[in-house]
Amino acid sequence: MAVVKKTINIEENLAIELETLSKILGTSQSEIIEKALDFYLDYIDGIIAERVSKEIKEGKIKVNEADKVFKKLGINV
Repeated sequence: MAVVKKTINIEENLAIELETLSKILGTSQSEIIEKALDFYLDYIDGIIAERVSKEIKEGKIKVNEADKVFKKLGINV
């Protein structure tokens, strides 16, 4: 996967903690941030899934049967 460079601003106390963890773990700060973001994004995916499920149950989101969608798109399954 391609690596993309991002520049971010973080609070000083968080930067100090990140630097300390990096030294203790013997890993780069970038790796710690990447793992933390990956963990957080997985967590957020769960929250979104719960919200969508709730809105489906409440009738706020309409769900179509897969076979009807496939047929409409001309996909033979």
